[in-house]
Amino acid sequence: MRDTIQGLIADIGGTNARFALVNAAANITNEIILKCDSYSSINEAISAYLQQVDLKSAPKRASLAIAGPVKGDQINMTNHPWSFSIKALKDEFGFEKLTVMNDFEAVAFAIPFLEDKYLEKIGGGAAVELENKAVIGPGTGLGAALLIAKKDKSGFQVVPGEGGHVTMPARNQREFDIIHYLEHHKYSHVSGERVCSGKGLLNLYDTIRVLDDKMDRPALTPEQITKKAMDKSCEICVECLALMVRFLGRLASNMALMVNAYGGVYIAGGIAPQLIDYIKASDFRAEYWSKGRYKEYMRAIPTYIVTHPYVAFEGLRQDVLS
Repeated sequence: MRDTIQGLIADIGGTNARFALVNAAANITNEIILKCDSYSSINEAISAYLQQVDLKSAPKRASLAIAGPVKGDQINMTNHPWSFSIKALKDEFGFEKLTVMNDFEAVAFAIPFLEDKYLEKIGGGAAVELENKAVIGPGTGLGAALLIAKKDKSGFQVVPGEGGHVTMPARNQREFDIIHYLEHHKYSHVSGERVCSGKGLLNLYDTIRVLDDKMDRPALTPEQITKKAMDKSCEICVECLALMVRFLGRLASNMALMVNAYGGVYIAGGIAPQLIDYIKASDFRAEYWSKGRYKEYMRAIPTYIVTHPYVAFEGLRQDVLS
């Protein structure tokens, strides 16, 4: 079986480690999701996956997407305690080629190859082909990356980064109070991720309970907050979800402005695809194009929710086959 496989691919976030194989026909197969907390290391998770797909040894090539910065040999994940050496991992599994990239770098690589059925448009004009694109997405954390069009229009240069950790600006007193509380009672710096992600929802909920003197309300998970917001059974949850989506619109528009993203802004991650109808009816687009004299400029730049369940795999496949 090993000889018929092009490579191993994995998208490893703060909660889940998604694994798959790329076969000789360049198809993605054997997708399995493992819980990161069930394994003490990435090495252990890879071994568990290989065992589950009945491979006695690893494929010759592997491409891994990691939720965190990738610089140098030592990798430390942002929202999970796993850390590892790329060289040691390559040696342990005998990979001839091992690529490790930021998770949203992999998502960005995938964007030009996605079929239209995996892109749900949320307002704006038409995306201009071979123009700059921005990618952002809330999940456990908040990821971001850019696709910069090459001058000869032959494709894109993907620019990874840690855009989810830019400072989160407030635009009204309520937002200021929330961010001020978080900055003085929980964090030294309130980034986009602190209020626009699964963990961000939890931060918003816990902060509003304090600010509104409603500590009698029960502690909730991000999933429970979302559910109660959608069925309107908890007014704090309703406000939290509205705030998170508003923050997402603000962050997405800032990215679009910075690079003239005429090719569109693409919202990936695990949260947005579950909230398509909600986002369409929300203040997301109003916040997105609320840029003063650049309002009409922003109105024209489209936003899309990426609905592909394994979008990073598409980018990783391109790397394995290259």
